[in-house]
Amino acid sequence: MIGFVMVGTNDLDKATGFYDTLLDIIDLKRVEKTDTYGSYAPKSNPEAVEFYVTTPFNEEKATVGNGTQISFYINNKEDVDLFHSTAISLGAKDEGAPGERYEGEYYSYIRDLDGNKICGYTYLNK
Repeated sequence: MIGFVMVGTNDLDKATGFYDTLLDIIDLKRVEKTDTYGSYAPKSNPEAVEFYVTTPFNEEKATVGNGTQISFYINNKEDVDLFHSTAISLGAKDEGAPGERYEGEYYSYIRDLDGNKICGYTYLNK
């Protein structure tokens, strides 16, 4: 079981601004920000942090993991579309427009402001 997910950034203020807006779509809100990280938890359970955006602990430049992807389950197709379009409007790069990728599975892909690959997905038949 996954406890939480963390992505690196080279500009914490820009990254938290990006994720504040994007993650609101899937009912996550920023519950803390320090000089080195921002943490996000469900609006209904602010103690249960699920996602962090952080500057690297070793103080080196944040880089993207080749083959690494963070995927967010989203409740419906319309919110996957909104998640994708919002990310693009906030400066993300399109890595694959929303659409059915496998029978009954709907995905979208973006690269955040630091190049981290982020996926939003849902199941169409649930």
